[in-house]
Amino acid sequence: MQLELRLSELVNMKKHSARVAPLSACNSPVLTLTKVRGEDRPRENIVGTADGQAMVGGAGAESGAGRQSLNCCVRVTAVQVRKAIWGVAMVMCVCSSWAGSTQLAKLTFKQYDAPFTLTWFATTWNCLFFPLYYIGHLCKSPERQTPKQRFRECCRFFGDDGLTTKVFFTKVAPFGLLWIMTNYLYLQALRKINSTDVSALFCCNKAFVFLLSWIVLRDRFMGVRIVAAILAIAGIVMLTYADGFHSHSVIGITLVVASASASALYKVLFKLVLGSAKFGEAALFLTIVGGANFVFMSFVPVILYFTHVEYFTSIADLPWAYLCGVAGLLLAFNILVNFGIAITYPTLISLGIVLSVPVNAMVDLYTCDIHFNTVRLIAVFIICLGFLMLLLPEDWDQCLIELSTKLRKREQPVEPAETANSSGLNWTRRARTSMSTFSH
Repeated sequence: MQLELRLSELVNMKKHSARVAPLSACNSPVLTLTKVRGEDRPRENIVGTADGQAMVGGAGAESGAGRQSLNCCVRVTAVQVRKAIWGVAMVMCVCSSWAGSTQLAKLTFKQYDAPFTLTWFATTWNCLFFPLYYIGHLCKSPERQTPKQRFRECCRFFGDDGLTTKVFFTKVAPFGLLWIMTNYLYLQALRKINSTDVSALFCCNKAFVFLLSWIVLRDRFMGVRIVAAILAIAGIVMLTYADGFHSHSVIGITLVVASASASALYKVLFKLVLGSAKFGEAALFLTIVGGANFVFMSFVPVILYFTHVEYFTSIADLPWAYLCGVAGLLLAFNILVNFGIAITYPTLISLGIVLSVPVNAMVDLYTCDIHFNTVRLIAVFIICLGFLMLLLPEDWDQCLIELSTKLRKREQPVEPAETANSSGLNWTRRARTSMSTFSH
């Protein structure tokens, strides 16, 4: 009777653990997007392992648990190595696309000085986001949906009623304006100052995001991020001082700081109003932004053309290679930044942005577009250091304490007396075990 009661208790415990265990990973954003390996193991293997453990006793159970933990460690390590390899490739792609778009935009303005037309043209390419996502959905998802079905499912991101006119003008149009403003101010700054200063100053948007999140979203206060924000502001002042506070450089620095502020406002308001989005929802949102830009903002380049503000003699004379290159690289950059977290760590993606600063510096130094003095070098270093400090996780101090504690425990030598006693106890236990086994 007692044996039956214990068996029933074990069955209830297994059912409870099977119901509770998956909930421990519900906080992971990858849970709804990817399938964790090892979840759907055959039940026969589990039952066979349990029977084997019951037959061989405690030693078999320990060896089986050891093999299972070893396989788990090997599997986790393989996943981490794969994500790290993808991360290295992602860092190179993000850095190349961002630095390449900046340099190509600089070359474009030498032949066609039209920052707003270039902004409008590059933003229109956002219409390709959802079609590219749907192609990936057809290749990866086992349940293939029609474009209309997938569109309706992604529209639930905007609410129960989907994408209505009210939702468009209240939740989509403001972000479209912020998107255009960010890119337009960035391109205007490229016309005033060199690309190294522009890319370095734009890294301050990370500090602005933290400050706005702390004020608006009531995020956790972190001293290291306050220090990083102070370093970013100090770098801005020093970079302005590097050129002697000339009006030309001051205007350019003001434009790129305004662009970084608009980018930070875009990110914080998106989190406040819409929350976090899945891949399909983000792709649909950016496609709608691109479509709205083409429909509602096409009159602005026309007005600028007829007023000779951004004038070109003929369509054939336009540098289409540069225009399409800038738009394509910006599209690739936004795809990598928004969807790269599926294959690697977000910190590595952010690292690709800050690495674009030395890449732009090398190009500017080769083309003789910049003069590196001590103040400029210190300012760029301070801004990049502040950006890297903002990438630290929230529990970075606890991780350092745990790491130092583990290192201290490894450095402490084991006393010989304790070792001898423990070995003697183990020998005594082994002798008793062997004797009892022999007696039986």
